[in-house]
Amino acid sequence: MHLCCFGYGKAVQSPRHEKDITTNNVRLFSYNILRSATRNFHPSNKLGGGGFGVVYRGILRDGIQVAVKSLSAESEQGIREFLTEIDMISNVRHPNLVKLIGCCIEGSNRVLVYEYLENNSLASALLGPWSRRVDLDWSQRVAICIGTAQGLAFLHEDINPHIVHRDIKASNILLDRDFNPKIGDFGLAKLFPDNVTHVTTRVAGSMGYLAPEYALLGQLTKKADIYSFGVLILEIVSGRSNSKSAWGEDLMLLVEWIWKLREEGRLLDILDPELVEFPANEVLLFIKVALFCIQAASNQRPSMKRVVKMLRNEVNFNEKLLTPPGVYKVHPTVKDSAGDSPLEGSPPEVHKDDTPVTVPSISTSINIFKMQPR
Repeated sequence: MHLCCFGYGKAVQSPRHEKDITTNNVRLFSYNILRSATRNFHPSNKLGGGGFGVVYRGILRDGIQVAVKSLSAESEQGIREFLTEIDMISNVRHPNLVKLIGCCIEGSNRVLVYEYLENNSLASALLGPWSRRVDLDWSQRVAICIGTAQGLAFLHEDINPHIVHRDIKASNILLDRDFNPKIGDFGLAKLFPDNVTHVTTRVAGSMGYLAPEYALLGQLTKKADIYSFGVLILEIVSGRSNSKSAWGEDLMLLVEWIWKLREEGRLLDILDPELVEFPANEVLLFIKVALFCIQAASNQRPSMKRVVKMLRNEVNFNEKLLTPPGVYKVHPTVKDSAGDSPLEGSPPEVHKDDTPVTVPSISTSINIFKMQPR
């Protein structure tokens, strides 16, 4: 089917003379307009990419800068259903969510147009090559943690239907000119629920951020996002990537190492050495909140609204209730979203509710909960 997208709030009509499809909340762009805005999707305009597609910087004819995401695969939804979803997602507005401006659907091309954020992603600013990093002080890191938590709490609890993001990670946390965080790609979890992924044909996400019960069993609840957010806090505090760094003499994963440091009373050892001035008590608070988020048993993880209050030090929590973190270790042949090697196993079932997940095979003979691919 060939579709032509044009104008704001206009109808989209196919050559097969189907009934016009109208969107009320998004701008419909022609493919030629977006191709012109990005200089034919020139590599020099590339901002980033992942399992869902590649993002380019674009300048529209009216001079407005936008981020243009060319999706890497088609949804199994029909055109009408796809536009209905986009129409709904465009109504999801929050200061810590990236704003969807519009879309284009022509033939096999499906493109989303977002607001442009000047400071790219947290992955680039904090975890990327040294030449591109930004010197984020502790107060800025606090604001990024709390702002991201607020956006995620909004998706989980303040809109209906609730949205589980499924891919909370540094590259999906975008930063505006003042380094305020905005969660990107939150709508793609809904637009592409099953057939576009980073890991397998059903389990979506990125290695290093995947909750063990989701990676192995496909049991998706809000608590999978909360696990990923806990990992993100640790990356923000440490200034290093969980998926690209090995920690300590035993070359542990970050979530393993932080538990070891806790047992040894050395939690501040994780702190980014680039941070010169910081309030030790607040740093420890953030690390402990992260530990609550990455517990192996998903039903032990707090809700995102409670996480926001914990980060603001508005509620008391009992550190003695902490249990060891869940660690999903990948076989060397399994690659993350940058590679093509899938995880083995049959497609798991996706759960839309927040039913607590019982994770099997937790060994009582070791301190760190480890799960290996079956």
